[in-house]
Amino acid sequence: MAGRTVKKDAKSWYFVLTYGKKEDGKPRQFKKRGFKTKQEALKALHELEHSLMTGTYIAPTKMLYRDYLLDQWLEDKQTKVKKQTLQTYRWLVEKHIVPAIGNIELLQLTPMAIQKLYNQLTKEKVLSDENIQKVHTLINDSLKKAERWGLIPKNPASLVDRPKAVKKEIKVWDVKEVKTFLKYAENHSRYYIAFLLALTTGMRQGEILGLRWRDVDFTTGCVRITQTLSSDGKEILPYTKTKSGSRTVDLPEETILQLKKHRKLIEAEKLEVGSGAYNNMDLVVCTELGTPTNKSNIRRSFNAIIKKAKLPKIRFHDMRHTHATLLLLQGVNPKIVSERLGHADVRITLDTYSHLLPSMQKDTAIKFGKMLFGEDDKYHIEINLD
Repeated sequence: MAGRTVKKDAKSWYFVLTYGKKEDGKPRQFKKRGFKTKQEALKALHELEHSLMTGTYIAPTKMLYRDYLLDQWLEDKQTKVKKQTLQTYRWLVEKHIVPAIGNIELLQLTPMAIQKLYNQLTKEKVLSDENIQKVHTLINDSLKKAERWGLIPKNPASLVDRPKAVKKEIKVWDVKEVKTFLKYAENHSRYYIAFLLALTTGMRQGEILGLRWRDVDFTTGCVRITQTLSSDGKEILPYTKTKSGSRTVDLPEETILQLKKHRKLIEAEKLEVGSGAYNNMDLVVCTELGTPTNKSNIRRSFNAIIKKAKLPKIRFHDMRHTHATLLLLQGVNPKIVSERLGHADVRITLDTYSHLLPSMQKDTAIKFGKMLFGEDDKYHIEINLD
């Protein structure tokens, strides 16, 4: 039987509940103070007793959310996600989550505190909308696990709406601008082959900088994308961003010719440096010593060429968008475009480039009309009103 006591001391109401036994056989007692009214103390007592009876009781803990995130949740994630993904998680946790709500006790974390963090990140614009959504995903996932592990009775993040992301307008070049850029890049940058691969294959920057000569098939005219350069540029990762990222992409003839030309340049650099000093990592895009290319250097070269060619400024990644956009405007099946980009699902492709659909629909209608009712084969309908 449970023993229940509700009393008032000099400052506030409190309750004492005797329920069950300890490991040594003695009665187990629960006591809590600080209630303003008797009704509040009774309500808390009944809730505690109910949780004990139903097996949902969570023992009080002073564990901070920061300690749980860094010492337990992130530690567990090491066995679940790729190294590069874990680096992103750790960056968001250490730089943006912990400073704001990390010093709150795990059991005291509220939906209001979490919402306040989202509001602050949105107001200060220190993160993109997509990264603020990632912050929500991490907080929700960590607290969901804390609930499963019995550290908290309920996940407070489940009561907070996922932050909205305003879809940014994709900036791309048209065919004329692509040709102008390549014309300037060919004679002014050793990274020309990287730019050409981005524009003619839609490969990600990390995929291009991690591409090896053994992955280039000159016989069939394609490249096999199987690895990528890490985001910090310090190591080659033996996998792509996603499972669907591992793919084979066919190359235009001009790209194949330029790859052959670039290979001669690399071979000449090997001879000049010598086998003792040259670090042969088999990379297509590399430094004069064979090591991975610094992303900052390639970005500076890219921006300098854009400025010299007087072209609209875009990011390196926007060359991937340019590739996809030009293919879709040509009428290439979105499924093929999706496969070239390494998207997990064609719906990702359609959603990303949905701004193109209205004009594509119009072009399709015009082309269909010309096919069916072209000038060479007039189709007349006579209507008899009699």
